[in-house]
Amino acid sequence: MKSIEILERIFGSIAKVKIMRLFLFNSQVGFKMDEVIRRAKVSREVARKELKNLEKVDLLKRRSVRRKPMWSLDPKFLYIRPLKEFLVEMGPIKHSDIANRLRRVGKMKLIVVAGVFVHDQDSRVDLLVVGDKIRKKALDRAVRTMESEIGKELSYAVFETPEFTYRLDMYDKLLRDILDYPHQKIINKFGDLN
Repeated sequence: MKSIEILERIFGSIAKVKIMRLFLFNSQVGFKMDEVIRRAKVSREVARKELKNLEKVDLLKRRSVRRKPMWSLDPKFLYIRPLKEFLVEMGPIKHSDIANRLRRVGKMKLIVVAGVFVHDQDSRVDLLVVGDKIRKKALDRAVRTMESEIGKELSYAVFETPEFTYRLDMYDKLLRDILDYPHQKIINKFGDLN
């Protein structure tokens, strides 16, 4: 069973989990209804229901900005820390699921996860994708779907194979920042990358 399915059974719906993650991982940000719908990829009706429920338990607080409702995480909520730790520990997406989703966007040579996927807040990039014939729109859709499940915008880098090998040979700072710090290689057809 996927992590998101386990959370759905515990919390009642995937939509609630997505919305909770959105606010927990963006604790300093307020979101209007349309932003919640777009970022969590849920319908207006579902978003309205879940926001109301989360507001009732005091996880979220509501205020008006230019006569439009906006919700943000209530820092006074007693269980923010354990809830966030639980949702982080559950792992947003299994690495095998990431590989399966990204295989459809081109011929993958390297997929590296870092940042949010390995619990490293300081990482410059969450995802590195290297391959051939990468369809950028399909990749962007796959990343947006992952973002809705995680509740956080992902920073990612994409390279075609020749550009990646050139940058690797030149000790490119971005690549060194990814490969020299905590990361995991999901797919690696390059062998040793040190």
